[in-house]
Amino acid sequence: MTNNKTQCSICNKDKITYPCEGCLKNFCLMDLTKHRQILNEELHHIINDYNQFKQRFSEQKPNPHDLSLINQINQWEIDSIIKIQQKARDCREIVIKSSQTCINDTEKKFNDLNEQIKQIHSDNEFNEINLNYLRNELIKIKEELNNPPKTSIQQHCQPFINEISIIFVEKKLKFNNWNQNAITVAGENGYGENLNQLYLPAGIFIDKKKNIFIADSHNHRIVQWKYNANEGQIIAGGNGKGNRMNQLNYPTDVIVDRQTHSIIVADWQNRRVVQWVNQNQQILIDNIDCGRLAMDKHGLLYVSDWKKNEVRRWKMGEYNEGIVVAGGNGKGDQLNQLNFPAYIFVDEEQSVYISDQNNNRVVKWRKDAKKGTVVAGGNGQGRNRNQLHHPQGIIVDHFGQIYVADFCNHRIVRWREGKKEGEIVVGGNGKGNQSNQLNVPMGLSFDDEGNLYVVDYLNHRIEKFEIIM
Repeated sequence: MTNNKTQCSICNKDKITYPCEGCLKNFCLMDLTKHRQILNEELHHIINDYNQFKQRFSEQKPNPHDLSLINQINQWEIDSIIKIQQKARDCREIVIKSSQTCINDTEKKFNDLNEQIKQIHSDNEFNEINLNYLRNELIKIKEELNNPPKTSIQQHCQPFINEISIIFVEKKLKFNNWNQNAITVAGENGYGENLNQLYLPAGIFIDKKKNIFIADSHNHRIVQWKYNANEGQIIAGGNGKGNRMNQLNYPTDVIVDRQTHSIIVADWQNRRVVQWVNQNQQILIDNIDCGRLAMDKHGLLYVSDWKKNEVRRWKMGEYNEGIVVAGGNGKGDQLNQLNFPAYIFVDEEQSVYISDQNNNRVVKWRKDAKKGTVVAGGNGQGRNRNQLHHPQGIIVDHFGQIYVADFCNHRIVRWREGKKEGEIVVGGNGKGNQSNQLNVPMGLSFDDEGNLYVVDYLNHRIEKFEIIM
């Protein structure tokens, strides 16, 4: 019986466990029941969200007959009399058919999604993958309804009549802007070890409640600043520099694992990745020159190794050698190499973005790729728009736009993949401690509203740049 027991990912006890294919973790019977209850609650949230949106869609269903366009067509028909009556009928048909097609497509997607929800709910066989799929499908339908194709009339000058046709305007990328003067949400009381102070913070994580988790590196601790709090609280470390289980040694990054309600820390000088659950600790990965951390939607853990110049991926609960997903071919500047990889970001397709610090570039490695592609910088060290100077924190938005903490240039820049240069979004006003200045920025994060958070390293503070709607 002992041979049949494995460690439960919740209680961490050796018991007979059952795997969950959604989150790829093992649970004992008691914790499996709790896990299923959580999944049931998430499903009900999705169903409620779907029903509310369906009701709003029914109440606000757009009129397929776009009256402004029809009126223009009718006026054109009157002015051109008999010669253009046939053309007017053709254009009306295009407008009505296009609008009706959009509505029919949306209704069909609603109905398809409804059937899938019913089937999953009825079968009672679902996991995180199913729920993420349902949630993402509903988001897509909302976006399509809120951003329908725009139509207008285009006139063509010809003898006697003006030809018209229907044109569709493609949706463009949304370029967000942020207030250039930041609000300090943590620190800014000088460097120190008091709870209202930070000392060279490095990495941050923002949860759904806008609580900020900070790797307070030179205080050898992880602190949590709750939303609008005046000081933080220590949730890991804070017992002096050291290698005991209750100590940290220059932590550089922190992420929150929502499944296990734990925090995972890159304990840099101790060369280990540690998990903390309510002040209980366990070493997940040992003997690793860990730089920064990331976790994908499947709960897989990614760690950058600055000495081996690689990024590895681990399945939670299976911390053996891991899998190299970027680099691993020695230090260098070739597309299959890295030179001091720092921060990492993993997108929905499990592509890994790496701030390749000493190569002054950001590289993207698609899943299972043998080499990366340069998506920002890569033109030598400098401060021009096509250059970076020791890039650090990176995040990628839903449009694939890449945001980079340009460390030595004291600015945050945005790059669109395929473009030859970036644009400054905040900072770039010289090194300083004013609200529109940064002093070697490190970690980056967005909250759910799109506000931009920056770890202002040498100013010992966390800055929040509010989005301008």
